[in-house]
Amino acid sequence: MISNTGTARVLGPDDGDLLGPEGAQDRFMVGGADSGGRLAVVEHRLAPRVLAAPLHRHTREDEWSFVLEGRVGALLGDEELVAEAGHFVFKPRDQWHTFWNAGDEPARVLELISPAGLEELFRTLDTLAEGPAPALMAEMAAAYGAQVDFEGTGPVIGRHGLIF
Repeated sequence: MISNTGTARVLGPDDGDLLGPEGAQDRFMVGGADSGGRLAVVEHRLAPRVLAAPLHRHTREDEWSFVLEGRVGALLGDEELVAEAGHFVFKPRDQWHTFWNAGDEPARVLELISPAGLEELFRTLDTLAEGPAPALMAEMAAAYGAQVDFEGTGPVIGRHGLIF
């Protein structure tokens, strides 16, 4: 884990905790403890056609996703789009959203979360041996001011032939 030294530092391409199952990993680069709670930075690494998360919304944070590599599909409220390397996607708090690797090659997304805190939910989910049952995931998300919609997730998976 990166410590809060209060000094400038550089992270290499493999620095930070890499957690989660093969094909849907998160690299934790900056956490709330590092930024005084202002910002978290997480890199999502997605195999082809993998859904990153169920349809969800959070009430405390805004998220910005910068696509580093590949093609990333996203459902933002009622709008569905595909972002490619170099595109920057804003996901404001209180908006239902999800995202996935929309291509046949690996995708990488740099996620900025402000304020920090939600990254700890990602970390907890990534350390579970198996994904939690929907009821447990909903309970865990609620502790972070977030909601999940598994019923709304099914059609997204079906439309795009995704793995979750």
